[in-house]
Amino acid sequence: MFCDCFYWNQGISELESESSESKPFLLPSPLPRWPQGFATGRINLGEIEVVKVTEFDRVWKCGTSSSRGKSKCASFYKPVGIPEGFHCLGHYCQPNNQPLRGFVLAARANDPDHDHHRHPLKKPLKYTLVWSSDSDCYFWLPDPPPGYRAVGVIVTDEAEEPEVEEVRCVREDLTESCETREMILGLGSFNVWSTEPCERGIWSRGVVVGSFFCSTNANRAAMSIACLKNLDPSLHGMPNLDQVHALIQHYGPTVYFHPEETYMPSSVPWFFKNGALLYRFGKSQGEPVNSAGSNLPAGGENDGNFWIDLPQDDEEARSNLKKGNLESSELYVHVKPALGGIFTDVVMWIFCPFNGPATLKIGLLTVPMNRIGEHVGDWEHFTFRISNFDGELTQMFFSQHSGGGWVDASDLEFVKGSNKPVVYSSKHGHASFPHPGLYLQGSSKLGIGVRNDVGKSKFAVDSSQRYRVVAAEYLGEGAVSEPCWLQYMREWGPTIVYDSAAEIDKIINLLPLIVRYSFENLFPIALYGEEGPTGPKEKDNWEGDEMCVKASR
Repeated sequence: MFCDCFYWNQGISELESESSESKPFLLPSPLPRWPQGFATGRINLGEIEVVKVTEFDRVWKCGTSSSRGKSKCASFYKPVGIPEGFHCLGHYCQPNNQPLRGFVLAARANDPDHDHHRHPLKKPLKYTLVWSSDSDCYFWLPDPPPGYRAVGVIVTDEAEEPEVEEVRCVREDLTESCETREMILGLGSFNVWSTEPCERGIWSRGVVVGSFFCSTNANRAAMSIACLKNLDPSLHGMPNLDQVHALIQHYGPTVYFHPEETYMPSSVPWFFKNGALLYRFGKSQGEPVNSAGSNLPAGGENDGNFWIDLPQDDEEARSNLKKGNLESSELYVHVKPALGGIFTDVVMWIFCPFNGPATLKIGLLTVPMNRIGEHVGDWEHFTFRISNFDGELTQMFFSQHSGGGWVDASDLEFVKGSNKPVVYSSKHGHASFPHPGLYLQGSSKLGIGVRNDVGKSKFAVDSSQRYRVVAAEYLGEGAVSEPCWLQYMREWGPTIVYDSAAEIDKIINLLPLIVRYSFENLFPIALYGEEGPTGPKEKDNWEGDEMCVKASR
């Protein structure tokens, strides 16, 4: 299965970022008309209602040269076109080497006649000047009334203090604490960061505002702004099941496996039907698992008493299971609220019966391993994040073994003529990446680490068609029928001890002398053995946030 792909953003040069306005990013294809009730443009957070503002006037553009000669540029924007009755909460900023893609929220009280003393939104008393450039840019932090919090910073091109009408502060009980995320700009002691709620996950209610935090103090812990809090128990901005299907059918990525991939994915029922066995501690014989997984132990925790393995005495069945079955494979979908329910995370899990041996890169040498890296039962995932204001794809998370990273929609590759991203699955290890090529896990400086080779091939799965929704807790009990195997909290493969002394000696002999004694730190894999992997519900990101640790190219 081959298809043409489209990649919107090949990067903006430093010269372009210095001399021109960042161009807005648009998805390759128009959005469909979503099923009624979803993506209405406004989201109720309880006592306040918010809208997403994406139109801006640029207030200031900054560019400096770092010690390495690289340009550090950022622009600061005032939101415009705020609907009548809504109020600005803060201004927006972003690096100039990216397309204009951000947002800030504007808010209004759901009850305009609310008691003034307890009104959800109030004007600041005044402003505190945080920092100013020589003469053309001033950063102001709103000073909130007692019992209220500022949730954003504003920027002006004049030294005169802004009018208090410019922005609103939010009652403290309608806010959550937030923290810095990524540094956007650093000018000596003055630093600017994006922000996100401190607590993130399906049960957390912190809502990102889209503004930024700035300080002349390198200590980011002195956070003087907050984020919003979603107090609407129904999370009415989230999609219902019909709307979820519409999102998946519109955005479901195509997953490409490496042209030389040996260990393909399969469906979980195929894995069970073709010989997978359940083992119990203290018993030498395994028990066949029925296709639904209904005879697997459900619930509890991973206590080491059960694990799944391939048949030991039937080499043909064992080999067949290792190879997987691409034709049966499907993506298992977990739908969950993100950042307080103003986004929907569609998490797609893919199952491979076997994870093949690793391949190492040591300088210019490529060193394939015989056993190191192998294990039974490999669960990998990727996540696409949808704005519940308009149903637009904003980011994707690519899981890479024990980490991964978020990629903005403007840096994704799309199936030509659609809004469906492309995902590349690495050879043998099945980690996911946004573009073809070689990704190294280890030391990119030394050129030493584990290779993740990805590329397009005829081996592909279209997740917009081949998927099954297995969980969506926010919809309530019984809304989604969870498969029996999802409740299996034990290991999907046995604990493995590699007989790897010869392989490790081979690695050591190829390394430069200076790093031989710390070689284990250079390879982010288990060199001597590893415990069997657990299923999706045992992963931290099932209820929590994604863990961002990227491989380098």
